[in-house]
Amino acid sequence: MAAGGGIDPIHQFHINPIVELKPFGLNLSFTNTSLWMVIVTAVVSAIMIYGSSQRSVVPGRLQSLAEMMYEFVASTLTGVMNKDGMKFFPFVFSLFMFVLASNLLGLLPGSFTVTSQIIVTAALAVLVMSVVLIYGIAKHGTHFFGLFVPSGVPGWLLPFVVLIEVVSFVSRPVSLSLRLFGNMLAGHIALKVFGGFVVALTTSAAAGLFTYAIAPLPLLLAVALTALEVLVAVLQAYVFAILTCVYLNDALHPGH
Repeated sequence: MAAGGGIDPIHQFHINPIVELKPFGLNLSFTNTSLWMVIVTAVVSAIMIYGSSQRSVVPGRLQSLAEMMYEFVASTLTGVMNKDGMKFFPFVFSLFMFVLASNLLGLLPGSFTVTSQIIVTAALAVLVMSVVLIYGIAKHGTHFFGLFVPSGVPGWLLPFVVLIEVVSFVSRPVSLSLRLFGNMLAGHIALKVFGGFVVALTTSAAAGLFTYAIAPLPLLLAVALTALEVLVAVLQAYVFAILTCVYLNDALHPGH
């Protein structure tokens, strides 16, 4: 809530230092964003380590979850890049699980959604495109740049097509980061606003019978939005993973 009792949907995204570290004038403070990235990493690691350590014929819940996540990412990789794509499995799996856990844990009351920070999603997107460039050039050399030169294009039109391809490639990390950031930001703002409406209606000094009668409406909408946010959290992790696979496929097969 903002000062004066108003609804402040942006307050939940503020980055606050927990341990201030400023060596040589550099701000390397441990913030709430850093804390929740550590928590996300710890939760994912615990689930996968414990789940994969169980070798039961009839799997338990964590083993089933670990196996389901493995099969899901593996099928996504092979569906886009065939079996050659499995060499990127650790990278794509780590990204998918980090984004998925960050999105879902961010829905818990009092938590912090690290994927609602553009700097986090931008760093992930730049990491993906860096892997694409480094692997593509290391594997194919100058042939990798054939990605920007489609075959069968007339010579007079080629400079314009190459320019379009380059701009499209450069815009990939922008769209990849903004898509995830925008969806998580908008959903949390909507939840905060409708949750604030419920509190404001039920605690109003002028609350009457009509006020209490309409109070459940934003509450019901908040519940529906929460369910939608869970769906969006899973969907955005999947979209991030499958787009990563598509971009990595260009590094494996740069020819048009």
